Amino acid sequence: MASIQIVGLEKHFGDVKALSDINLEIEKGEFFTLLGPSGCGKTTLLRTIAGFYHQDKGDIYIDGELINKVPAYQRNTGMVFQNYAVFPHMSVYDNVAYGLRVRKFTKEEILRKVSAALKSVHLEGYEQRTPDKLSGGQQQRVGLARAMAIQPRVLLFDEPLSNLDAKLRIEMREEIRAVQKSLGITSIYVTHDQEEALVISDRIAVMNQGVIQQIGAPWEIYSNPQNTFVAYFVGKINMLKMKLEEGAEGGMRRATLGSMSLRVPAEGTEGRREIIAAFRPEDVLEAGNDRGVNIMVGTLQTVSFMGSVARFELLDEGQEIVIDRHRPREVDMPPLGSKVSFAVHADSTLLFDPETGHRIGKGAKR
Repeated sequence: MASIQIVGLEKHFGDVKALSDINLEIEKGEFFTLLGPSGCGKTTLLRTIAGFYHQDKGDIYIDGELINKVPAYQRNTGMVFQNYAVFPHMSVYDNVAYGLRVRKFTKEEILRKVSAALKSVHLEGYEQRTPDKLSGGQQQRVGLARAMAIQPRVLLFDEPLSNLDAKLRIEMREEIRAVQKSLGITSIYVTHDQEEALVISDRIAVMNQGVIQQIGAPWEIYSNPQNTFVAYFVGKINMLKMKLEEGAEGGMRRATLGSMSLRVPAEGTEGRREIIAAFRPEDVLEAGNDRGVNIMVGTLQTVSFMGSVARFELLDEGQEIVIDRHRPREVDMPPLGSKVSFAVHADSTLLFDPETGHRIGKGAKR
């Protein structure tokens, strides 16, 4: 296991700044995920740590060792690629043994390490098969076994599941997580899939345009986003730009958008006339008379049935609002175009500065 420290890292491609002032500390044995949209810099950061790119500024340490000038093949990192990167003309055994042979291990050591790696990914008995005789998931397991066989200080995953179908993605992400935890190898995982990141990670760094927006545990990233980008990118969320009325009562202020009216926490809104009020679809309640609940009415536009959840898209004051109904029954489904009442508890509302996108006040109660 190895710790990783990144200090003031920058990377340019011509006039494009791909990474800007990246600062990270990753603990030994941690499963750390870089999450963000395409082009946000997450793969560039991963490849810079691996040594495939050289930064223009800043330092990278592994276990306290400065590795800025250490070539990729001497950094002792294992990489699992998006496109499997298995050698099509080699057997499974030879694919996994490749890095060990390059490092001049004996035949006995290679046999032992390859056998252990294949066992960890449940590919015993596949040693003599070639990649064309394997499924996509099995090929990705070969790539994972090859990366682990060299016993790297750090495992690097570059969107390893993006070429797999949905069911296999779920199976493989659970397997990767289990293998990583059983071996205790420090791992950095790149993905654009929010659900994947939330499920698999110890901590997540959300990136956008080469900048780290927020670092935290999955629950913190989802429940307590520090800006509108993180809130919008990690999960579904409703965002309404609203005007604030003067004065506060009982720790609450009134926010309005046309005829829409919400009571929101006053903390952090002092002196402000506008805010962005945000709430998750699953925080929407059935309309009732509970204290502290905001009642609203929208026109039903679409219904998406997803098994345990039905997602309604409503229109209220020209704003699209998404709400989730759990364990839906067919008889409870209103017709399109009908009016649907819903409620949002004031304490479930997140507030943001409409100009900077930064959070205002405390986290919502979930």
